[in-house]
Amino acid sequence: MRLLDRLPRSGAARSALVIAALAVLAIGAFLIGQFLLTPACANDPAQLPISPNRPDGKPANYLHTCGSAIYDSRGHKIRITGINWFGMETETYAPHGLWSRSYKAILDQIRSLGYNSIRLPFSNEALEQERLAGGISYQANPDLVGLTGIETMDRIVEAARERGLKVILDRHRPTSKGQSPLWYTEDVTEERWIEDWRMLALRYLGDDTVIGIDLHNEPREEATWGTDDVNTDWRLAAERAGNAVLETNPYLLIFVQGTERFSDDYYWWGGNLQGTADHPVRLSVPNRVVYSPHDYGPDVFPQRWFLDGAFPRNLPGIWDRYWGYIQRRGIAPIVVGEFGGRSVASDAVGQWQRALLAYLHQNQIGFINWTLNPNTADAGGLLSDDWLTVVAEKQELYRRFLAPPIGSPVTARSDASKLTVLYHPSRFDQRNNIGISLQIVNDNPTPIAYSRLEIRYWFSAEQLRGRTQILSVDYAPVGERYVIGKFVQSGSGPDYYLSVTFDENAGTLPPYASSGELILRVHKSDWSDYDQSNDFSYGPFGQFQEWDHITAYLDGKLVWGRAP
Repeated sequence: MRLLDRLPRSGAARSALVIAALAVLAIGAFLIGQFLLTPACANDPAQLPISPNRPDGKPANYLHTCGSAIYDSRGHKIRITGINWFGMETETYAPHGLWSRSYKAILDQIRSLGYNSIRLPFSNEALEQERLAGGISYQANPDLVGLTGIETMDRIVEAARERGLKVILDRHRPTSKGQSPLWYTEDVTEERWIEDWRMLALRYLGDDTVIGIDLHNEPREEATWGTDDVNTDWRLAAERAGNAVLETNPYLLIFVQGTERFSDDYYWWGGNLQGTADHPVRLSVPNRVVYSPHDYGPDVFPQRWFLDGAFPRNLPGIWDRYWGYIQRRGIAPIVVGEFGGRSVASDAVGQWQRALLAYLHQNQIGFINWTLNPNTADAGGLLSDDWLTVVAEKQELYRRFLAPPIGSPVTARSDASKLTVLYHPSRFDQRNNIGISLQIVNDNPTPIAYSRLEIRYWFSAEQLRGRTQILSVDYAPVGERYVIGKFVQSGSGPDYYLSVTFDENAGTLPPYASSGELILRVHKSDWSDYDQSNDFSYGPFGQFQEWDHITAYLDGKLVWGRAP
């Protein structure tokens, strides 16, 4: 019997079945097409051992290249659309802006604006053990007190991971004195340059937050490509360093910039990749090279193509010639590591910037904007001088071209998720005084009204015999008059706690910030002695440290510490 003879005799029923069958066939054809269109190298051809788990215990999801695309280890195609945040390459050895804001708040803002990664410039000097990070407000960044440059880098990477942001480490300078044309100088030899990269590769092994390393910033002047001169051939140096890194950590992408010139053809510093056509970078682990040119507009330098009568129509041809062909021919992915300009309007800078973003989007090329920082000389920053206000017209343009986050999305935390109390006995701590120095740290993305908080210090008040206890507020950043103290007996014996709350006019504790030092003093009305040796909240510390014997409450709910 023919199949059609088995169909219902009703015309409507027959039509419904035919439509359903066609839908199934269409879905099947689509899935087969997707399978055929997905290249084999979408799954990493290197076939590496499973990488170590991330610091949070989750499986690492590292990246690799496939033709002109980048894929994660689950076979998902991704595109890097990030922003530079400089400062670690300078004498502060820390990203700039931390003098006014928390690094966590800045990373929150980067994430909220839609960028999926940051490029973090640093110098080899910043990695030295004795280089303490500076230019930091420790009230805004209490967890950075006393840290070195590399320890500060660790905190940035950790906080980026918590927010689902990826990090590309950029060796921007050998020392804080300035950039260098070649990858080595008298101060930083090639051997040290490579060893520092190996150290960082090992340090972040298994942490898929760090997705790649940008080997050297803007090779230029005497730097060559494909000349086989061991002293100047940047392509050979990139191979030596890249292979050393991959021997230590084979899961990293290796970002390689161009040179300033190829033969006698000059382009932007780090932007000329013409030599790649005949002299590609060869690495021991396949599918790891990402070429990362820099490109700028006429506000940085009036290059000849900006003066051409065909501007801006001539720009795609310029980009094709110097670096775009690598992506268009499927040789390797391009991620433009720096670009930016002060204007996005109809002037020459704005026309260049709009044309570049359209070209990148059309060719599915990743980019990293220069820069978040307002304190940049040429291109201007995404943030205004207050390190808070976004330059709206820039962000509105960039936002249209941003790619989704890389990897699994991260859920924002509530304002009760982490509140910390730091403590040490104050300088007024004596036998007849209980001296208390506190800091309350709001390690969350939202401000908290002080009036919602209560801090309890647990102690024993022996032999009161009708004496009263008195709280003196020696110093409070919110204002001494806004601090409210109350002594509460916590049992039938001599045990008490000092309840510290705040007036409704005390203001708010900003995100990722410390309250500053709150100095309190407790004494009896006759100034008789206390015995603090058995006080639950007392700790003989010389400096601030987290102390869970002091409890903190938000809206009456315990959020820090443990009661006796």
